[in-house]
Amino acid sequence: MEKGSVSIDFVHSALAPLIARGIDTGPVLREAGLEPALLASSQARISAKSFSALWLAVARVLDDELFGQDSRRMKVGSFALLCQTAVHCATLGEALRTMARFFNMLLDDFNCQLEIDGGRADLVVRDRRACSAAVFGYETLLMLIHGILCWLAGHQVRVLRADFCYPEPARSAEYRTMYCDELRFDCRDTRLSFDLSCLERPVVQSAHTLGAFVRGAPANIVRKYRNRDGMAAHVRRHLAALPRAGWPDFETLARHMNKAPSTLRRRLEDEGESFQSIKDQLRRDLAIDRLCNSTLSVAEIATELGFAEASAFHRAFKKWTGAGPQSYRQRMNQPATRADTGRGIGGG
Repeated sequence: MEKGSVSIDFVHSALAPLIARGIDTGPVLREAGLEPALLASSQARISAKSFSALWLAVARVLDDELFGQDSRRMKVGSFALLCQTAVHCATLGEALRTMARFFNMLLDDFNCQLEIDGGRADLVVRDRRACSAAVFGYETLLMLIHGILCWLAGHQVRVLRADFCYPEPARSAEYRTMYCDELRFDCRDTRLSFDLSCLERPVVQSAHTLGAFVRGAPANIVRKYRNRDGMAAHVRRHLAALPRAGWPDFETLARHMNKAPSTLRRRLEDEGESFQSIKDQLRRDLAIDRLCNSTLSVAEIATELGFAEASAFHRAFKKWTGAGPQSYRQRMNQPATRADTGRGIGGG
């Protein structure tokens, strides 16, 4: 299984409804394999597998797969029922409209719509309450809908732009992995924008592949659905097998893979990926692993990852995690916050 890492901020958000109800968070943390002391580090990251286990545990306690973010519970089993419905759609456009109707019928506060604007298709999510009051609700709904959409398509569906009706949160660096690089905050509505042509793409999944997807959720939603046979997966595996300082440039990589650079670039874009994003994801999780589980200096880690200067690594790491590498290491190596977060290489 390809692994990724998730900011500890999302753990705090997932636990918040339990804390608000006076429910002990210890059992769900233990079920997810997380040490309570880990919550003290604002710079910590956990594996997608651990966050998935936490999601399931909190959902069972609350009987709510949306973490109590709407006035009406999204009862356990709703996600599976949605997938069973969407998989029978013919196109991604039909699936998006079906998912929007499903959530609008299920929830009281959030409302989902598919809006067409020129050559763009927008998934719009609105909250009848104060917009900034349920940031985690927006994040979870978008994660669910986009994750299911990517699975139905058989590859990551590229987001062109992401708008949010709330102020930029402290964890906004995570949004570049979750959505795209073009982010806007304090907008009128929350919306993910896709190329209009993606609505006509066929649903490639079926009832035969449904069971494995539902059993793998929500880990496969958190990580973003990846087609193991897709071009991005091939590039990721190719780079992961090489010394990081020896990664080829894009043209050389394309030649090694017997592809024209333009063809490889287009195939990656079709899967919602880019050569740079794949390298960043690999480097980020390897950097976290080295900082937490080795005695290599920051300069040595920078060199291993292929950065010409430690300062460039420092800037990149701060962009990925919101903290400098030395600060991150110090916090994570403190006895009170040290924990095995199961990080690995190759995730988003």
